[in-house]
Amino acid sequence: MSVQQYDEIGEAFEGFKGLPLTRYGEVPSFLGLVGDVSGKSVLDLACGTGFYSREFKRRGATDVLGVDISAEMVAAAREIEQRDPLGVRYEVGDVAELRPLEQRFDIALGVQCLNYAEDIATMKRMCRTIHQNLVPGGEFFVLAQNPDYRFDNPSLDKYGFLCEPTGEEIETGTRVRVTALIEPQPITIVSSAPRREVYEDCLAATGFGAVEWVPLQVSEAGVREFGEDFWADLRSHPPLEMLRCRA
Repeated sequence: MSVQQYDEIGEAFEGFKGLPLTRYGEVPSFLGLVGDVSGKSVLDLACGTGFYSREFKRRGATDVLGVDISAEMVAAAREIEQRDPLGVRYEVGDVAELRPLEQRFDIALGVQCLNYAEDIATMKRMCRTIHQNLVPGGEFFVLAQNPDYRFDNPSLDKYGFLCEPTGEEIETGTRVRVTALIEPQPITIVSSAPRREVYEDCLAATGFGAVEWVPLQVSEAGVREFGEDFWADLRSHPPLEMLRCRA
């Protein structure tokens, strides 16, 4: 997957977190999935501008390292760290080729990470390098496109996004075009929606176990803000899903 599409976004990527789907669905669901990180070390892979790196450092993680393939994303994350120092470290790196780090981590995060693998061999390399950088029994948390999402479902635009198939199938699954409807200029990113068994097989082949799929939830704050009816389409046809597993 081209790095250029992220290099061209930079800190504008932060705007994704203000959209209804992200603010009231993804973020509270993922934070709740990972849970208490007090006293734990966190490796944030495909960290982007460092949103989750910062969140988990504020929540008590002892050491947080964010890694992203995009130099511009890492530069933006470092700039935010300079403005509001939390002690988060960032570096440029390709998850598929990630070197053994100076320490092993208790927790690894992969938010929109594995779904950028161009083929099954690449996803296995990604999973293998993640496993090698976790302590025995360490946990890996993933958020990505729902493998079962149907593109003829009601539009996601009221939640801040468009999600469309490009018409191309790759070895892992369907190529997907996601547009975040942020102001002043929408941002489009192309990734993929790997099949469920691709995730499970790649994780199992690289030493992960106890794989558990976890659905996205809408927070109480989101219901208060928009009402129950607003979220009906999202709950019936969730575009995102999470999973957890153990090294």
